[in-house]
Amino acid sequence: MEVIPVLDLVGGQVVRAKMGDRDAYRPIVTPLSPTSDPVDVARGFLALHPFTALYVADLDAILQRGDNLSAVRRLRAAFPALTLLIDNGAADAKALAAILEEDLGLAVLGSESQKDGALVAANRGSDEVALSLDFRNERFLGPAAILESPDAWPRRVIVMTLARIGGSAGPDFERLRAVQAIAGSRKVYASGGVRGPADLARLKTLGCAGVLVASALHDGRLSRADLRRLRR
Repeated sequence: MEVIPVLDLVGGQVVRAKMGDRDAYRPIVTPLSPTSDPVDVARGFLALHPFTALYVADLDAILQRGDNLSAVRRLRAAFPALTLLIDNGAADAKALAAILEEDLGLAVLGSESQKDGALVAANRGSDEVALSLDFRNERFLGPAAILESPDAWPRRVIVMTLARIGGSAGPDFERLRAVQAIAGSRKVYASGGVRGPADLARLKTLGCAGVLVASALHDGRLSRADLRRLRR
């Protein structure tokens, strides 16, 4: 199972995500990095463990108030060997192409950003595009047609439980099982609520292909030794 650190970007800086309350996000303060600059924070992650991928959420683009494309380009230039999974709020082919045509990384289609299921369906089975199924508590964020049409999903599917991000409730194992039951051969990734190594072990047993993590890394609840054991 792959552990993927998360960079949430606002105004060119990495912010600390908490329970999906994006208006309350503030620049990250972490022992892993001297600043909240995305390159510094990414370098801190890599000093902790040889991660092979980073998840980058451009929250300004998702909220339609600008973008952090220049920061994403800096990350791509600084870490060319890393796979970047980038959610820039793409809801049409043009926004999707902004990621793919520059070869910045894999593009993530967040269900909360979609007007309908057309863009997801246009990338059915894709290896270049991932789908994030976004949930807030019990509510699915996005067109119901996306959740109800797993045959239209790309090869990678993220189960994003926003209300659990940065919290202590743990991953939504029940929802992950429900998505896995309809996902077929697609790779399912968990996001939100990881508290420590016990949660990683359970997600691995559940058969998740990967997990997105931020707070547990910054807070030291996932150590270098924990990550090494999981890798072995």
